[in-house]
Amino acid sequence: MSHDPGQTGTEVPVCPRHPDVVAYVRCQRCGRPTCPQCQRPAPVGIQCVDCVAEARRNAPVVRTVLGGRARGDKPVITVTVIGLSVLAYLLQMVLGGALTSRLVFAPSIGWVEPHRFLTSAFLHGGALHLAVNMYALWIVGSVLEPALGRWRYIALYLLSAIGGSVAVLVLADPEGISWITQVVGASGAVFGLFSAIFLVMRRLGRDATQILVLIGVNFALGFFISSISWQAHLGGAVIGAILAAAYVYAPKDRRTLVSVLATVGVAVVLLVAAYLKYTVA
Repeated sequence: MSHDPGQTGTEVPVCPRHPDVVAYVRCQRCGRPTCPQCQRPAPVGIQCVDCVAEARRNAPVVRTVLGGRARGDKPVITVTVIGLSVLAYLLQMVLGGALTSRLVFAPSIGWVEPHRFLTSAFLHGGALHLAVNMYALWIVGSVLEPALGRWRYIALYLLSAIGGSVAVLVLADPEGISWITQVVGASGAVFGLFSAIFLVMRRLGRDATQILVLIGVNFALGFFISSISWQAHLGGAVIGAILAAAYVYAPKDRRTLVSVLATVGVAVVLLVAAYLKYTVA
């Protein structure tokens, strides 16, 4: 005589997921026996892991005012970017200039190795440089990521970083020192986030004066401190503003479409701008 795991009757109840485990506790939702490994606390009683997963799949998606998915968890993308930047800096310290020379951006090398347009944003010129950028990324990113949603946030960050490198390229003189000057740091991407948080606060009707002052002060520093690339700041800020405007002010019923088109459009414009600069130079 055969039986199904979890069958009621005179047979000893066993967990459907673990047929070799006796389970006298039953799921309050489906009624099947569930072993301690598969039990999940519920508002009333215990539910099995399958019912909890099904309820999670069927739960309505809660959106923020700006269309981001309200997850209620940590800003995963922001934490990941910070972790990658810190890891890259540690590798820079261990490997010396070997890693930096392979990933740093300079207009003279971008045509041959285009990955440098982005990889340079994960490198930094010192512990203070890293700390300042990562602090700004955490403060602004932990607010923007849940507001915009993960895919729009990471698109904004990466394209702002690339936009900073493209601005360095476009504004460089092929016959001058700027053509071979190396640029590292997440400043371009961070300035993109600055622009975005400014527009988000304006969209939500909040006072954005402090953000505007912060952007102005940080941008002005690039003209007084020679080691700071104001070109990267400018490029990141412009790209961040364009994308954020599309993400934030798009009609609700067309938000996804507008966001996708804006993201692809900005990526294409950056590609064309870099191509034209290299072909002219």
